[in-house]
Amino acid sequence: MKGDLFSSRHMVQPASAPGMTVENATCIRYVVNGEMHARQGSMIAHRGGLQFERKGQGVGGMLKRAVTGEGLPLMAVRGQGEAWFAQEAQNCFIVQVEPGDEFTVNGRNVLCFDSTLSYRISTVKGAGITGGGLFNSVFTGHGLLGLVCEGYPLVLPVSPQEPVYVDTDAIVGWTAGLATSLHRSQSFGSMLRGGSGEAVQLMLQGEGYVIVRPSETTPHKPQQH
Repeated sequence: MKGDLFSSRHMVQPASAPGMTVENATCIRYVVNGEMHARQGSMIAHRGGLQFERKGQGVGGMLKRAVTGEGLPLMAVRGQGEAWFAQEAQNCFIVQVEPGDEFTVNGRNVLCFDSTLSYRISTVKGAGITGGGLFNSVFTGHGLLGLVCEGYPLVLPVSPQEPVYVDTDAIVGWTAGLATSLHRSQSFGSMLRGGSGEAVQLMLQGEGYVIVRPSETTPHKPQQH
């Protein structure tokens, strides 16, 4: 067979290293030797001796997911082989979490991660339970975390002298050392008159980085069966 489809641009090459690597802009390859974790339904191909098992979030995690529509539905991937992961052709990125780090990320942006990482589902401080998207996954430990994002994310530095305000539907995550609270940018009277559509943002203060995607949340697409 000939043609651009079969060129080196698209052809999968032998793995050069174990673990997680970016296969292309919208796909992550993971060479599994033991166990790793991934979003349920994100595996698009695999080879070798791998087993996939649904991983529960516990009673608390399931409750938060039911309240907010968010959460982190996971599967464990075990054995020896290779697997490729993707989510609706979104762009893929890898974050290295080191001991002492704490990285908070919206569950919808998590694609896969090393089993050496620990995570918990947490309420955004200062936000209570006032709407979807305010429960996030907090990762600690040592390992790689694969993320997806619609478009190319913005990474904004936050300093003690200059807090950053982010639309709650556009935030991807942030690093340790940042305090969060809700900020209302419109008066009550303006909101009654229709407002600007940007009434409440998440304010991040301290020293670190916040990651923002270049679009707000899109309506959930029903899965095809």
